[in-house]
Amino acid sequence: MAQGDMAQENFKTVQDGVSKRQFLSAAFSILGLLVILVSTIVLLALVVQLFVQGYPRLNWQFFTSFPSSNYQEAGILAAWVGSFLVMLVTVTIAVPLGVAAGIYLEEYGGKNWLAAIIEINVTNLAGVPSIVYGLLALGFFNDTLGLGDSISTAGLTLALLILPIVIVTTREALRAIPNSLREAAYAVGSSKWQVIWDHILPCSYGSILTGIIIGLSRAIGETAPLITIGALTFIAFLPPAPIQPDFPFISFEWLKAPFTVMPIQMFNWVSRPEPEFQVNAAAAGAVLIVMTLTMNGLAIYLRYRFRKGVKW
Repeated sequence: MAQGDMAQENFKTVQDGVSKRQFLSAAFSILGLLVILVSTIVLLALVVQLFVQGYPRLNWQFFTSFPSSNYQEAGILAAWVGSFLVMLVTVTIAVPLGVAAGIYLEEYGGKNWLAAIIEINVTNLAGVPSIVYGLLALGFFNDTLGLGDSISTAGLTLALLILPIVIVTTREALRAIPNSLREAAYAVGSSKWQVIWDHILPCSYGSILTGIIIGLSRAIGETAPLITIGALTFIAFLPPAPIQPDFPFISFEWLKAPFTVMPIQMFNWVSRPEPEFQVNAAAAGAVLIVMTLTMNGLAIYLRYRFRKGVKW
């Protein structure tokens, strides 16, 4: 009888503990849901306010005009062209280097103390504040290499910024491929590079491209490192065209040209005392948000498309 009472008491204690944990779990789920809901509503409210405030300036003249002291004539032509050219340099440098480094570290680097140190440092570099990259670029690209306050310096700076993201994403994408696929390719006589090029990379394109685009989405909104290397806040001309009418028809002079980008153009307008320029800043912010959302949407689409036919 005493043992039965004791067992019943233990059962009740366990039951009470389970009920308490279930209550805490449900309370935490509701709290998390409320936090996400409030954050989403606040974010949407800010974005809607930005679009509503900037809507009167979102016209063709705004996209095809240079900055001006007259708010009605001011536009973002130099800013979006500068952003495009800077991102072009960033993609050209960061993507091949990042993907190649990720392939080497994951497939060829092996598991030793040197690979562990490199992995820790690459992961830590992904979390370094962007202003640190700006100071590094100011000393190395701007002064040591003599590239000056140019598009090439800005592109290289942002390439350094997203390079750790591309490397980490590439390694994670390659690591997600089952070893059975590699073993099957080796079994039919493929070399290591053939295994990587013909089998591993095609199966991991989706994740690699997603990481690249997310890195570029971060880079296109960066301001601090570009201000550090001397980006102009007011520029009323475009860089030289890359295509020339005379031989050799291709020019790289645009790499040496001064530049501005969308975030810096917004910063310039926000810092002006005239309230009319706040409308221009809101319109530029709306354009930047659309560009960022478009890139993230493209990343989601690529991930879905490339993973659609892949089943392990």
